[in-house]
Amino acid sequence: MRYFKLSEFACPCCGANNINEDFVKLLDKIREAYGKPMVVKSGYRCKKHNEEVGGVPESAHVEGVAADIGCSFAQDRMALVYAALKLGVRRVGIAKSFVHLDVSESLPQDVIWIY
Repeated sequence: MRYFKLSEFACPCCGANNINEDFVKLLDKIREAYGKPMVVKSGYRCKKHNEEVGGVPESAHVEGVAADIGCSFAQDRMALVYAALKLGVRRVGIAKSFVHLDVSESLPQDVIWIY
């Protein structure tokens, strides 16, 4: 991996890190296409931490196949989402300060939602 360290995806409450390495490799490709640094705001979450932050029980974060990437500007959001979609991400969440990207195969596909 060129742009990320696996440690960036560890659960903040317990340090567990069951992030999927193939997912991180995909994020690395997205980062290359995006052309700007990507700050991981949330990666893997244990069930306890997921509950604490209000995540849904079947969250892709708990599966280890999701990341919230810090992003506050409209043009940056568009560029990040474009790069992710181009590289195969089929699940995107848009928030004021981050973009959620995940590749869960157990959750609905081809969806974009807002927080």
